[in-house]
Amino acid sequence: MTQQPDDHEIAYRTSMDDLPGGEVLFIMSFHELVPRAVRDLYGHSYVAHASALPNGRGWSPMEWQILDGAREITTSLILAEDQTDSGAICCQATFQVEDHELRDEIETKLFEVCLDLMTRAIDIHAPLAPRAQVGDGSSYPRRTPADSKLDPSSPLDAQFDILRIADSRRFPAFVDIRGHRYHLQITKAPRE
Repeated sequence: MTQQPDDHEIAYRTSMDDLPGGEVLFIMSFHELVPRAVRDLYGHSYVAHASALPNGRGWSPMEWQILDGAREITTSLILAEDQTDSGAICCQATFQVEDHELRDEIETKLFEVCLDLMTRAIDIHAPLAPRAQVGDGSSYPRRTPADSKLDPSSPLDAQFDILRIADSRRFPAFVDIRGHRYHLQITKAPRE
């Protein structure tokens, strides 16, 4: 994991209303488009997106890819633009996803890759050379609570990916059975 450089002041924000301006803005796991007026408060604005752009534009790309059976996720650092995930690609990196890993384990790998990409973006000795996205690519829809629904008549193994990538805070896995809805959470047991 990357250490914070001594010559940079880093601030973490979760709301656009709290953005003070500065040299660099990194937009990660943010669920709104950041308008140009806010981006203009910064010298450079980047978006970290968990897909091999131009494929996989849109919302929750990591989750959709895992549901599609992906074992490797490419993360792209792009210039922030008005249109969702359309900016020039500055750099990319990949990480492996094991078929037993749960959301927290996968997110840890994703954030390590994002930290590496952000470090590259602020490294004055290795300036980025953004390149335009080529081709139409593909897009993912925004995930909704319904995307975390489990089928009580289907084997658990067939639905394991839905369960392991469900966001227990925003989109918990659930099952409707006997007239009631139940939220399900999964944790990995320690190895014996």
